[in-house]
Amino acid sequence: CLAGGLADKVLLFPQKTNNSFIAITPEKPLNLTAFTLCMRVATDLQGNTAGILFTYSMFIANEFHVWIDKDGIGLYFNGNNDVVHFNLHPPLFIFRTHLCFTWSSSTGLTAAWVNGQRRVYQIYGKGQTIRLGNIVVLGQQQMNKDWLDQWFVAQLSFVGEITDVNLWDEVLTAKEIKRLYAHTTAVKVPNVINWRTAEYDKQGIVEVMKDDFDF
Repeated sequence: CLAGGLADKVLLFPQKTNNSFIAITPEKPLNLTAFTLCMRVATDLQGNTAGILFTYSMFIANEFHVWIDKDGIGLYFNGNNDVVHFNLHPPLFIFRTHLCFTWSSSTGLTAAWVNGQRRVYQIYGKGQTIRLGNIVVLGQQQMNKDWLDQWFVAQLSFVGEITDVNLWDEVLTAKEIKRLYAHTTAVKVPNVINWRTAEYDKQGIVEVMKDDFDF
């Protein structure tokens, strides 16, 4: 059943499974020509293991998803045949890391921000739109439009902690992203996914815990 609000909560994905995830209902449809997606993540990646952080599907296609692997973070959307990948130096994610991704369809400018610092821009998905579809799933990759009927792959599941997942339908400024990293309140209220008020459904062995992180 749906629960409301994740303020001061952190999600713990303790092990790889094919049935554990958090489903979030966006506050407005993801009909996006620009976005800023931010979250805080911690994990103990081993070897070549990848983990899906955020995924949003439409019918049988992965419309928009974000993952981490031993080399960094990746972004994919809208049926592209390629991905955009930002190389990072491990073991960055052992400690809680603030991640943001920004994208604009009009320019294709795509960026990854790590702890308030921007990686080199890449061009991706120019002229495209992230289309209307389904709900958002954290910690696992959606394989079908209806998450109640879909199957999952344990190898792709995330192990670690996720919190502060917020999504805007615009590109935030560098100053705003730095404020988010510093955990200040002087930032626009997220209008697509708001961690504080989001309705969510918990499946499997995910734990929703009180966040003890000290900023």
